[in-house]
Amino acid sequence: MSFRSLLLIVAVAATPAVSPSAEVTFSHDVAPILYKHCVSCHHPNDIAPMSLLTYKDARPWAAAIKQAIVTGVMPPWKADPKYGHWSNDARLSESEKNTILAWVNGAKLEGNPKDMPASPEFPDGWKVGKPDAVIAIPEHKLEAKGPDEYSYITVPTNFTEDKWIVAAELRPGNRKVVHHAHVFVVEPETDASKEKKEDNPAKAYSKWLQIHEGTLSFIRPDAPVIDDGCLKDDNGAFPGNAQSDLGSLISSFLPGREADVYPPGTARLVKAGSKVNFQIHYSKATGKPETDITSVGLVFAKEPPKQVARRIDLSNHMFLIPAGDPNHEVTECHTFQRDMYITSLTPHMHLRGKAMRMEVTYPDGQKETLLNVPAYDFNWQITYRTEKPIFIPKGTRLKIDAHFDNSPNNRANPDPTKIIRWGAASEVEMMDGWVEYVDAVPGQEPPVTVTAGVRQSKADLNPNH
Repeated sequence: MSFRSLLLIVAVAATPAVSPSAEVTFSHDVAPILYKHCVSCHHPNDIAPMSLLTYKDARPWAAAIKQAIVTGVMPPWKADPKYGHWSNDARLSESEKNTILAWVNGAKLEGNPKDMPASPEFPDGWKVGKPDAVIAIPEHKLEAKGPDEYSYITVPTNFTEDKWIVAAELRPGNRKVVHHAHVFVVEPETDASKEKKEDNPAKAYSKWLQIHEGTLSFIRPDAPVIDDGCLKDDNGAFPGNAQSDLGSLISSFLPGREADVYPPGTARLVKAGSKVNFQIHYSKATGKPETDITSVGLVFAKEPPKQVARRIDLSNHMFLIPAGDPNHEVTECHTFQRDMYITSLTPHMHLRGKAMRMEVTYPDGQKETLLNVPAYDFNWQITYRTEKPIFIPKGTRLKIDAHFDNSPNNRANPDPTKIIRWGAASEVEMMDGWVEYVDAVPGQEPPVTVTAGVRQSKADLNPNH
């Protein structure tokens, strides 16, 4: 018997037995908890393997629900509770755990169906409600075998006027083959944007540092190594590519990530004539020919926003992880040049990612850990949405401290004998901290953070209407 199995038996034995006088029922007691924490994924035609919306759905999975709770596997949540407060915190309270376990350990009663809470609605499967516009790629065909595909597909929006977006949901057409995806806005080219593309020596060097295999980019194996991205600000970024706003990215589909719902009163702009570029990682895990029509659903603002929802991705591209290293450290630092409110933080690494901490040093020298993820999991790339926006005064320095496990002890490691550097494929590595924020406007209250787990109504997304 394995040590893990022994722990599971002890944990199960320690769970409370149902009291003879207490009739815990699915309808009255369990369903409200599942609706709050679980059904955003556990409903028909979504990422979870089974639905938990009804008693009939959930009853056959009682034993699996119990195991997931006592082992802490579900609901997935990786943040250290000592740091930060998050509006989308998926953890069950002790009371909620005890209620579900009492139902599982007892008679598993359905109860009175009239006690059931109102069922969340997922119109046509959309978590953000019915979108105002849906933009889809043409049907994409995959062969049965071969390496994973990384496809870049650009589609016109056909927008004849500017649109402000308050929510965006990237939805795979075929969940069996879409591992993850991003969608970016490609604005119409202007004379000014053409000028920005002109190379300078630093950008030319940056291009030389990168090699391409099909649609994928990798850093040259002989590129200079910079593990300490904090020796000076933006030290690990590609030369000539200063860390800057990534306002063109409007939505991502990643394991564990919710739909992108921007804080009330904020939005992102999609200009008339823009296109959208889908970046999709296809896995050929099924071993047979497949097709996919991935799409993005957009919800429009009813009026121009008070503030623009912004995002910056801070990255170290220049690191090197030695073969077999069980705890290799890579850092990156950036100093913000304006007052702002952080609304979410997302750590992003690949299969060797082990842990990531995001810490700020304020202008007065005080330090604060905003987020700590001590056991990073590539299969659950969670965006941590602040319960209250975090004020960041101009001159605050953010440090991202990442650790990688390139040893044989890392079960997800594709090959511990290889030296690993930056690259777009999952088999190599990235070191990113994604920061969503809004500018701090004097005299204006910060936005309220929205949780995108269970579907938001149009009224929630446009609170003034």
